[in-house]
Amino acid sequence: MRIRIWMLALVPFAMIGCADETPPPVTTTTTTTTQEVTTGVPSSAVVTREVVVPQAPPSVRIEAQTVAPGPGYIWTPGYWRWSGRDYVWVSGSWVRPPRTTAVWVPGHWVSRGAGWIWVPGHWR
Repeated sequence: MRIRIWMLALVPFAMIGCADETPPPVTTTTTTTTQEVTTGVPSSAVVTREVVVPQAPPSVRIEAQTVAPGPGYIWTPGYWRWSGRDYVWVSGSWVRPPRTTAVWVPGHWVSRGAGWIWVPGHWR
């Protein structure tokens, strides 16, 4: 009888290893960078106006083209954007075309009258 009481006293200690412990949750941090490119015909609700810039844009920069993020991406070269006060360089980037046969026609500046206007790039 003494042995049985002694064994009953040890049962809680024996059960300690049987507890169901849930491991702490794993935290994963992901950074996603996206670029939105308009690939369709602009809506009739969109109002645009031609801005004539009084000074010529700087020479186009020669950029080091990075490795494509995956198959099917097309490199769109950088360009000078008018900020309203001066030109700001917009770096080139990789984008997925709207269809496999699409070709990117880069935007460019055109001399018109007393200034320069921007002709935006588009898919053809």
